[in-house]
Amino acid sequence: MTERVRVAIVGASGYTGAELCRLLLGHPRVELAVVMAKRAAGQRLADVFPHLRGVVDLPVEAFDADQVAARAAVAFAALPHGESAAVVAALRARGITTLDLSADFRLHDAATWATWYGAGDHPAHPAAALLPQAVYGLPERHRAALRGAGLVAVPGCYPTATILAIAPLLAAGLVSPAGLVVDAKSGASGAGRSPGLATHLPEAAEGVRAYKPGGTHRHTPEIEQELALASGHAALALTFTPHLLPMSRGILTCVYAAPTEPARPAAAYREALIAAYAGEPFVEVLPEGALPDTAHVRGSNRAHVQVVVDARARRVLALAAIDNLVKGASGQAVQCLNAVLGWPETLGLTGAPVFP
Repeated sequence: MTERVRVAIVGASGYTGAELCRLLLGHPRVELAVVMAKRAAGQRLADVFPHLRGVVDLPVEAFDADQVAARAAVAFAALPHGESAAVVAALRARGITTLDLSADFRLHDAATWATWYGAGDHPAHPAAALLPQAVYGLPERHRAALRGAGLVAVPGCYPTATILAIAPLLAAGLVSPAGLVVDAKSGASGAGRSPGLATHLPEAAEGVRAYKPGGTHRHTPEIEQELALASGHAALALTFTPHLLPMSRGILTCVYAAPTEPARPAAAYREALIAAYAGEPFVEVLPEGALPDTAHVRGSNRAHVQVVVDARARRVLALAAIDNLVKGASGQAVQCLNAVLGWPETLGLTGAPVFP
């Protein structure tokens, strides 16, 4: 029997914590040893998540970095932005391999983080010295850097879908980095488990609404950072408009771009996607004419991508669908763990999508 790596989840009481529990409990090389959460401390995990009753019976503990270090080699931090950085710093100080699901280590520049996330108790980045250590955890773009990494910044859900859709076309020089428009739609679980009026069922169930438009959504600089890297440009500015859909899970991203050569055959764009994702276990370039649908990736770590050329309007439309809680968060974190430890990236993630 191969010895299992003991892992901890800090911030285990939210939706991403629940997904981490589900996925790690089915991982053949991992033992879920510790679960911690501030508000749920003192309860049993099965009381916090009744769907785990009869599956796992761990106690939920208050955060203690020394206890994590004594009982686990790897920790997932599933905490709010700003709050996560201090926890991650404590874990890294004890040599714990840490995968952070907040935005605290995704942005390379501390000043940019302060502009978009700094507020209240955290006007400046709480652990800026760790930023150079952090590897952006999108394996399809940064696989080599993930091997052996001590700190992984797991990407946001909207950035994941957007980058998977358009980055290969930018990298191949097929579309211009200027004037990109990202139109994205997400289920309500992206707002987290804490109740709020905007995601209250009677408020959200019968409508579709845009929110934080006009360059105000916090994922904007993360998307711009990664697409600038893909395109080879030092800086990139785009328009990002997210929408809330009356469903629990899923993200559909549509990225509008201008072709660098309007007369280029439409087949060239699909060929670029196919080449970029050849051999990728979780990214599927759909057959020509098929379009991504959140229902077809639900509950899985899979991403469906497609590209459509509007020759009349001289626009290229790149599309991607993911489950925001899996490939957009917890599943991607597990995929990163596999990459960090040199395991096959599919370990613990081979479950098919749930349909309908």
